[in-house]
Amino acid sequence: MARAYGGISPEQRRAERRAKLLQAGLRLFTSTGFAATKISGLCTEAGVSTRNFYEEFASKEDLLRELHDLINATAFDRVRSALAGLATDDVGTRITTLLDVFIGSVTADPRAPRLTYVEAVGVNAEIEQQHVRWVRTWAEFIESEALRAADAGAAPRRSYRLTAIALVGAITGLLREWQAHEPALAVDEIAAEIRALVLAAITRP
Repeated sequence: MARAYGGISPEQRRAERRAKLLQAGLRLFTSTGFAATKISGLCTEAGVSTRNFYEEFASKEDLLRELHDLINATAFDRVRSALAGLATDDVGTRITTLLDVFIGSVTADPRAPRLTYVEAVGVNAEIEQQHVRWVRTWAEFIESEALRAADAGAAPRRSYRLTAIALVGAITGLLREWQAHEPALAVDEIAAEIRALVLAAITRP
């Protein structure tokens, strides 16, 4: 059994190193840029050795993929939890909650949308496949809310699959614009545009 040093177990030390590498990746990938970031730079930023890096990640692409997945998964879990606690089928309330929680999650740190919608694009096939899976997951979630609205009589009964996919693309585009715009756009401005777009798309005749 591995010994604990300073009251910290080997597992805890490894978890701390992994967390430091994830933070270093978020900082450098969104400042220096993914392509220009070197593993040696990540290790220096995180205060770990190269050996430690390869104990956690196979490559810097692997680190980027985990960050991309973590940002999406965190937002998704927050949205799902928020909607599970709503005791109403009112489409306006549910969609507003969905979008406000999602936007709040991904804009709380401006680096998150840059990493997800800029730095992670086109890096390799594995990350692209993960991106496609998340687009599908978000689209299915929006589609389920649209069908819920239709069941409540607040939206027409029709297929919402293409509408949901289009909305994910539109939301992605607006968040990409938000993180890149100079001077910075207000989050409330982007959020209002997204809410209006989604509600109009779902409730249109």
